[in-house]
Amino acid sequence: MKVIFVGPSLPDAATLAGDGVTVYPPAVQGDVLAAVRRGARVIGIVDGGFEYTAPVWHKEILFALSRQVRVFGGASMGALRAAECKVFGMVGVGRIYGEYASGVTVDDADVALLHGPMELAYRALTVPLVNVRSTLDKLEGRQMLTPELRVALEVAAGDLFFKERTWSTIVANADVSADRQELLSLLRSNEVDQKRADALALLDAVQVADDDRSSPAELAWQFNETFVRSE
Repeated sequence: MKVIFVGPSLPDAATLAGDGVTVYPPAVQGDVLAAVRRGARVIGIVDGGFEYTAPVWHKEILFALSRQVRVFGGASMGALRAAECKVFGMVGVGRIYGEYASGVTVDDADVALLHGPMELAYRALTVPLVNVRSTLDKLEGRQMLTPELRVALEVAAGDLFFKERTWSTIVANADVSADRQELLSLLRSNEVDQKRADALALLDAVQVADDDRSSPAELAWQFNETFVRSE
C-alpha cells in the first residue's frame, strides 16, 4: 500500500496519483503512525499542518523507517522532515529538499503560505519564499533582472510575514527604482511554482517505489520505544 500526504503544493494530486497511491490531506501528528498501522509500505510526505495543529512527529517517521517502510519527503513539510531524518533513511526529493539538506535554506517558514481549505482546492493566497527564489533565479538567469534588482526583491520578500507575502506586497516593499507595475507583471508572468514541481517529483518517486517487504534491509540504527506518561 502506498500513501501520500499532500494539499496546497499539489491540489490535483488525487487525479494524478492513479489507483496505486492513496492521497490523504496534509499530515499532522499521528498520521504517519496511523498509515503504517493500516499497512502502508511506501509513504510520501509533501504538505503538513503546523500552525493550529501539532506537526507530523519525527518519532513516527522513525517508527515507519524502523518497520522497513519507505518514506519520501519533498516540496514543503516533507522537505523539512526529509532533511532532518535523512541519516535514518528518509529519502528527500526535489530542489527545496536539497536546499534544506545543504543548509542553503534554514527557515521552516520559507515553505509556508496562506491558502484556502480543501473544499476550495487549497487555493494559494500568498507566495512561499521558496517559489519567490526560484522565480528570481529564472529571471536573473535569463538576464531579465539585474543582480541588484533581484537582491532587492528577495530582501523585500524575506522581510514579509508569510501570510502577507504576495507579488504585490513584495514589489510595493522593495527598494527599487524600476517601474513597479511593469515589474509586477514580469514576476507574475514568469512565476515558478517550485513546490508543485517538487511535489510532482515526489509523487513519481512514490509511484515507482518498490513496496515489497520480503527482503528487509538491516538497519544501521536502533529505534528506541518511548512512552507518554499522564498523571
